Amino acid sequence: METDDLIGAVAGCLSTAAFLPQAWQIWKSRSARDVSWAMYAVLIAGVGLWIVYGLRRGALPLVLTNGVILVLALLILAMKRRFGD
Repeated sequence: METDDLIGAVAGCLSTAAFLPQAWQIWKSRSARDVSWAMYAVLIAGVGLWIVYGLRRGALPLVLTNGVILVLALLILAMKRRFGD
């Protein structure tokens, strides 16, 4: 594996893993009061664009990591909706 590929893989794993503590905390506490709708809306738009960019460039790792981030972000918003503000 080339250095750039390794850097990209680690960056993708860390970026994706960053959402797990937030999702777990919301699930555990059944509260998403402090989660910002606006922040996640902007994040989802950006992640969606990264997916499009990755598809256009043929960069599967970029598409996959951002796809997982998108799923986690949508899960967090679904929990916010379910557990209320």
